[in-house]
Amino acid sequence: MTVAASEPKTGGGGGLKREMGLMSAINVIISVMIGSGIFVSPTAALRYSGSVGFCLVVWTVCGGISLLGALCFAELGTVVPRSGAEYAYLIEAFKKSHSFWGPLPSFICAWVYVMILRPAEIAVIILTFAEYSILPFRHLLGLEYMAADDLHLLIKLIGILGLGIITYINLSSVKLYVTINNVFGFCKVFACLVVIFGGVYQLAIGNTENLAGGFEGTNTSPGHIALAFYNGLWAYDGWSSVTTITEEIKKPEVNIPRSIMIAVPIITGLYVFMNLAYMTVLSMGEMIASEAVGIDFGDRALGSFSFLIPLGVALATFGCALSIQFGVTRLCYVASQEGQMLEPLSYIHVRRATPAPAVAMQGILALAFILVGNIETLIEFASFLIWFFYGAAVVALLALRRTQPDVHRPYKVPLIVPYITLAVSIFLSIVPVISDPSPKYLFAVAFILSGVLVYTPFVYYKVRPRWINKLTFLIQVLFEVVPSSSKLD
Repeated sequence: MTVAASEPKTGGGGGLKREMGLMSAINVIISVMIGSGIFVSPTAALRYSGSVGFCLVVWTVCGGISLLGALCFAELGTVVPRSGAEYAYLIEAFKKSHSFWGPLPSFICAWVYVMILRPAEIAVIILTFAEYSILPFRHLLGLEYMAADDLHLLIKLIGILGLGIITYINLSSVKLYVTINNVFGFCKVFACLVVIFGGVYQLAIGNTENLAGGFEGTNTSPGHIALAFYNGLWAYDGWSSVTTITEEIKKPEVNIPRSIMIAVPIITGLYVFMNLAYMTVLSMGEMIASEAVGIDFGDRALGSFSFLIPLGVALATFGCALSIQFGVTRLCYVASQEGQMLEPLSYIHVRRATPAPAVAMQGILALAFILVGNIETLIEFASFLIWFFYGAAVVALLALRRTQPDVHRPYKVPLIVPYITLAVSIFLSIVPVISDPSPKYLFAVAFILSGVLVYTPFVYYKVRPRWINKLTFLIQVLFEVVPSSSKLD
């Protein structure tokens, strides 16, 4: 799908700039991992674990497992110093193994992430931001008297505005993104600490009744235990986010492993102690039945400061959507460089050094999902593939260990770690299908097959419609972009 523009591609835009240090890399991980989930619905792990004690064990172990997976990506990020995370590792490990089948896994990865999963996630997250951003002002705005359809329209309009803002930020400059993301990262950690210290206060005044049961009632059914860990691990998703933007990290061979080793344990601590805090004022039944655990906790424990919880959710979701869009545009950028997506998606703005066409495309796709609605179904049928691609990336790590044993590895994870991560990824890919054998998984397979139908003519056989030349030239003029340095030869 790569096509030369009909005019000379001059002006060399260079490539992505390394403008993110260690703290910024840490904040990227925090921004993607901490969304609305820990504030709104951390209940499934509790329901399936059966006791407060085992639930806290589940959250702790899930954090440890996430760290193991992240360490595999830390090695991959130093061996394959390209943005794109799973995509980059799959293309590096298997591209040369077979002319047709070798590049196919990486294309399917990009196809799922770029066309459905990430823009749909952004749409859902930004609508959550819209809903919780107006919640502290519900009395002032008279929202309790507003008709449901009108309220839904208001939330959608605010969501579209929020999407426009994050797209503008990511179009403008990496430095602007880093500055805003650092601020939001600090604010969302502060919101988490508000919950934790609220729980500490409740413990100090003797509210331990809900914790007294300990491990009483723990589910010993293997199926329930599996589902408890399944739901806990989904809450930790996002630990690979820093490897999506490797080419913009300063000293990636040092800062990627360090950022992972710092950020994931921090988030594990926040998640475990936030759940403990919730349990100080909410019983198991109340937590499981709650539609927004953080809001209910705030109403009971924070008094006049309860507005901090919806504010924290709004900050967390905005920062999460901002970082997810930032990351997926880099996947577009790398896939385009490999000829697996339209060539202009790898073009860089001549002054801002941002992949403007890729950012704009992701903004448009997310907007389409907001307007269409029923996004959750799309995410459900595609999201179980995330751990499938994590597992594929671990296979790529093992393959690179065998095919490129002499490559310098600034960080090398112990061999047992990728095997554990691979086992977990297989488990998380199979459990949702077994526990809920829904037709939606057939849609996932159908979408993958549609990717193969696109891949075969346009990527493998390199069919290029004539109008692509005109589109490429139009994008260059409209977005003021030129090919990155690797495309100038």
